[in-house]
Amino acid sequence: MAKAKPARPSSAGTGQIRLIGGQWRGRKLPVLDGEGLRPTTDRVKETLFNWLMFDTRGSRCLDLFAGSGSLGFEALSRGATEVVLVEKDTRIARQLQHNLASLPGARGQVVNADALDYLQGTGTPFDLVFLDPPFHRELLPAVCRLLEQGGWLTDETKIYIEREPSPEPPALPVNWTLLKDKRAGQVCYQLYQREQSE
Repeated sequence: MAKAKPARPSSAGTGQIRLIGGQWRGRKLPVLDGEGLRPTTDRVKETLFNWLMFDTRGSRCLDLFAGSGSLGFEALSRGATEVVLVEKDTRIARQLQHNLASLPGARGQVVNADALDYLQGTGTPFDLVFLDPPFHRELLPAVCRLLEQGGWLTDETKIYIEREPSPEPPALPVNWTLLKDKRAGQVCYQLYQREQSE
């Protein structure tokens, strides 16, 4: 199948994601099932990378809740210079590493760590950040605050957020400007651009 089914809490099941554009277009990569794992659908992914048509090539990307790696691998396929995939689950991180190694010449790094712990460190700022955290855990406000305060973003970083619908939007840094906002079923997804704080 081209799309991974919604994952069930399982230690043995597998699915697939499909790269839909760029040099590895049509390539299918295996995905382990994991609790809360929701690979971004092809429809949403196509919309996102249409939004990022002029931003992906040559960019440095962070896929913070990597899961299937669907967004990070898609960015690599479309010419991102480097992608860092952060994944807490050791089994899933190992599969991400295997998938990364199967893409010839892909410049990426898989980090087996909790997202909040990772952001406590320091690193080179990213041009694109993908945030698709587990639903219903209220992780976005803390993650976004750490991204903003920890030097992880350039003056014009674009940040993609995929989240569950809610009556009130998450509390985000005031210097993040909403560029795009859509909904597909039970998923809301937005693209923000950071502006340098005064």
